[in-house]
Amino acid sequence: MNDKRKKEITIFGISGIPEIEPGFDLGNIISKFLVGNFRPLNGDIIVIAQKIISKSENCISDISLIEPSREALRISKITDKDPKLVQLILNNSREIIRASKGVLIVETTYGYICANAGVDSSNMNQENLYSFLPSNPDESAYKIRETVKKNFNVNVGVIISDTFNRPWRIGSINVALGFSGFDPLLNLIGEKDDFGNILKSTLVNVADEIASSAQLVMGESSRVPVALVRGYGFKESNLKGYDLFRDKDKDLFR
Repeated sequence: MNDKRKKEITIFGISGIPEIEPGFDLGNIISKFLVGNFRPLNGDIIVIAQKIISKSENCISDISLIEPSREALRISKITDKDPKLVQLILNNSREIIRASKGVLIVETTYGYICANAGVDSSNMNQENLYSFLPSNPDESAYKIRETVKKNFNVNVGVIISDTFNRPWRIGSINVALGFSGFDPLLNLIGEKDDFGNILKSTLVNVADEIASSAQLVMGESSRVPVALVRGYGFKESNLKGYDLFRDKDKDLFR
């Protein structure tokens, strides 16, 4: 099988990044810590936790100030969730997919299907503060990529990542919310497997694979919100995060 993937990949966790506040220039802050062995090279991919993107873009809400609507009150009774939290989730959703006790699955305004629209209070430094997903994670990735390219004169890829749960599997994994600069898919259709059979449907989502691998060094509470992935290499692409959404008529879980 002519697998185009690399045989050795190294992942560096970038620590020392300070607490991020609204308005902070993440591209230059991250660049400051990409020094020494972590200085980016051509073909590197930088994975950045969604949480610090949301903080820098002021995607933060104090739910104590939210007035729940009738719909939020109705759904809160079904899900047994705080109606103020439900309202914030609805504010960041375009459609409710499933609602039951303890569970609220929605399609976000950007098009992701996930629990609670990605709204949560983890890694927030004040009570009642919740973060929500950036409005355009692909644009966020693009801006940071352009800053890093300018600062180091290298061609890199950037991924904005977050943890998602999956149907039929226990435990969350990191996925690519948004990305910039590289082809997120490895198309093996037409290639031969180890026994010479032609592959007819193998399309690998390498953006999610890289995001998930980076999570091994980033963690959820280690204050390592950025990772540098070296060795994969990539070809450039203009694909966006929404290009990887499965069409509704092919989505068996709707």
